[in-house]
Amino acid sequence: MRDRTASPLPIVLQVANSFRRTGWIGVWVQSILTAVSAGILVFASAASRIPTTSNVKNPGTGLGAFLTLLAIGVLGFNIYWAVRYIMVGRRLTLPPGARPNKAETIRLLRIGLIASLAGMLLALLGQGAILGVLAEKVFAVNPAAGVPFGGINPNQIAQPLDILVVQASFNVILAQFIGISASLWLLNQMNRQ
Repeated sequence: MRDRTASPLPIVLQVANSFRRTGWIGVWVQSILTAVSAGILVFASAASRIPTTSNVKNPGTGLGAFLTLLAIGVLGFNIYWAVRYIMVGRRLTLPPGARPNKAETIRLLRIGLIASLAGMLLALLGQGAILGVLAEKVFAVNPAAGVPFGGINPNQIAQPLDILVVQASFNVILAQFIGISASLWLLNQMNRQ
């Protein structure tokens, strides 16, 4: 019979190291992508409020940006959840009675996976809305003449801020993908052992 105060099995230590390493990678990568996306959206929002003579509408201030902001909120939860992965990794090195059991750990991974999938869905819907507005602007321009049908309408010209909002949405999707990948990889590590 094993001593309850003995060190964990090498297999448990491998899983613990996987949780800690993956948690730290998730925290940093998702934090950086979230900060960049939020910064872009704040900049686009501030720049779109600057009064101009053309009064150009920016799709970044509409539904697409709102959904992307919701996805950023989910990313905040995902970053917190990645910290929980680190804590689980530390707890797995404790004596058997103080360790989380396999069912509890798998439940934790499922919650992280569901949150990342929900965030990715929000980000994809947001990016779809943004790209829909941009496609409308691009298709409204007569490519043969190089001017919009019926004259020049500044609302029908894609603006640089529009592209920045697409970039912010892409960063959020990438961060959510990292969260999904981390959860699936850890789930795989648990099932291999």
